[in-house]
Amino acid sequence: MSTAVVIKTLDSLPVTHLKGVGPAMAEKLAKLSINTVQDVLFHLPLRYQDRTRITAIGALQAGYDAVIDAEVKLADIVFGKRRSLACRIQDDTGTVTLRFYHFSAAQKNNLTPGTKIRCYGEVRRGSSGFELYHPEYKILNSDEPLPTNQALTPVYPSSDGLSQLSWRKLSDQALSLLQQYQPRELLPQGFSRQVNLQHALAYLHRPPSNADQAALHEGNHPFQQRLAFEELVAHNLGLLNLRQQTQQLGAPLLAPAPALQDRFLGQLPFDLTQAQRRVAREIAQDLALTKPMLRLVQGDVGSGKTVVAALAALQTIASGYQAAMMAPTEILAEQHLSNFSDWFKPLGINIAWLSGKLKGKARQAQLETIRNGHAKLIVGTHALFQENVVFQQLGLAIIDEQHRFGVHQRLALKEKASHSAGHPHQLIMTATPIPRTLAMSAYADLDTSVIDELPPGRIPVNTVVMDNNRRDEIIARVHSACLEGKQVYWVCTLIEDSETLEAQAAEDTCDLLQSCLHNVRVGLVHGRMKPAEKAGVMRAYKTHELDLLVATTVIEVGVDVPNASLMIIENAERLGLAQLHQLRGRVGRGSTASHCLLMYQSPLSKAGKERLQTMRDSSDGFVIAEKDLKLRGPGELLGTRQTGLLQMRIADLERDGHMLDDVKHCAEQLLQQSSPQIKPLIDRWLAHGEQYAQV
Repeated sequence: MSTAVVIKTLDSLPVTHLKGVGPAMAEKLAKLSINTVQDVLFHLPLRYQDRTRITAIGALQAGYDAVIDAEVKLADIVFGKRRSLACRIQDDTGTVTLRFYHFSAAQKNNLTPGTKIRCYGEVRRGSSGFELYHPEYKILNSDEPLPTNQALTPVYPSSDGLSQLSWRKLSDQALSLLQQYQPRELLPQGFSRQVNLQHALAYLHRPPSNADQAALHEGNHPFQQRLAFEELVAHNLGLLNLRQQTQQLGAPLLAPAPALQDRFLGQLPFDLTQAQRRVAREIAQDLALTKPMLRLVQGDVGSGKTVVAALAALQTIASGYQAAMMAPTEILAEQHLSNFSDWFKPLGINIAWLSGKLKGKARQAQLETIRNGHAKLIVGTHALFQENVVFQQLGLAIIDEQHRFGVHQRLALKEKASHSAGHPHQLIMTATPIPRTLAMSAYADLDTSVIDELPPGRIPVNTVVMDNNRRDEIIARVHSACLEGKQVYWVCTLIEDSETLEAQAAEDTCDLLQSCLHNVRVGLVHGRMKPAEKAGVMRAYKTHELDLLVATTVIEVGVDVPNASLMIIENAERLGLAQLHQLRGRVGRGSTASHCLLMYQSPLSKAGKERLQTMRDSSDGFVIAEKDLKLRGPGELLGTRQTGLLQMRIADLERDGHMLDDVKHCAEQLLQQSSPQIKPLIDRWLAHGEQYAQV
């Protein structure tokens, strides 16, 4: 009787197949989404150390890593600010100190004078000349020279309890299995970039001593580029798959409602720009289809995205469905509530309000109006996602400042649709312009519209950069602006990410300004205040009962006070470009010339200088976003909630942007062919592959 031959593949070999991986180690690896031998091979080094040559002590240079062969001359416990073990070693060319702040008695006893050792570490300047802190070392037991490494030494991304030595042992075993079982080639022919996957993995885990180290450091080596391409395809596929699955669910057909929309437009004190009209038409066409709209609307600060969203909500409501408008912060959600109430109440449309702070009977009453369909528009924060929120018939979800939420929360909205209604249409808005490279990868599941025109009469904000030591001049300028009837923002920022400390800094600044500025009405708003208190201060500022508003970055989005024409931002060098651009957008909303003053603390870092220079030179959100992507990378630009999607292992959106057109074609080809490679490709590269492969 013949037995079936089981062909093992790297993605079916559990990580416990490797020697030394018991239940505890397997659990640690699982936290890094490493469950199979293939996962070990695709856990790629962050960088490399060159341990292939010995450096003489006399040739050491500060700031460089080195391998040293030498003899221990002295080992003593030194009592300074911190107790340390200082070990003096010598070769034919000089002496150097090894210093250990964490050491055992056994370690001290091993490092006795006369012992020959090989050590590796970074050379730094210390109190007694050059020192190596906590170097790796081996005791040389014989006079036979120990051979040097033949390959560069990989340094892996890691977490607690997993040393570099553990990673090297794991990858050594995985590489020997790689010789036995070839990894599956999952890209279509013509897209594999003529590089063998097996060779690429073997090379990147153990580059030979003659490898082009500059190319490896930059991520431009052909083997790195081969894997980066595949990773970008996997991410793109994950999102396109999401889109395809979503569109198969069907959505309500929402017919245009010209009469209601004309009534709405007729009561506005301004005309729409051509760009607003164009984007509104694109949305109206999407809503009139029976597949869910997935549209991203980008528009710079003040370009009028909210009015376009209101037209989409009216089309939804006229068809008998509910629309939900979700914002990332209480203050922005309240601003939307105020705008929509002014616009929709005269049209007889009921609005519900939902935020995390709404409690008790008031909350129950709002939940009931949402459930029974009495509320046609529901405005709120991410509280709209909560399980106990039941819509009667949700037809449209509008999400403001999408990058604050991320894909997983977009998916949660799907659960809110009643089965009879199908999937709600989604309109996603952002005032953080997204560079093309990011839009093609992070938002591959969305169609994009751009409102690329500001309302007429807008005067660009004049941006000035000033040293913090000119504070007295700045306060005098604020005083004269307030006495002329203008309103001013003073924004406090701190390097520590702490609401408590930021609130304290804002309170101290507020006290200082109140004592300096006579006849000026000063208000304060920060993240630690109760929502009602915050809303009260904002209302007073909006109605010009206050001249100067001291605030933390809670005012970054959505506050609209046309009379505010001067903004001071303290410690501006500590903020990202996108955030500075958002803050600056709070002024320049009226017809008078406006100014934004960026205060910085000397000395400025190179990146700080570049950021402030960019703000001074440009008011174009897209130029600023491209520069921000260069300076900070995609994870920060999209916000931490999105990075689950964008924590690339080897690809870099800025460096590898030139591949994105090919990436897109490759992903589309695989989808059109309903290829069996899609799921394994997504699983190989995305930690939450299952969610993207089977949404």
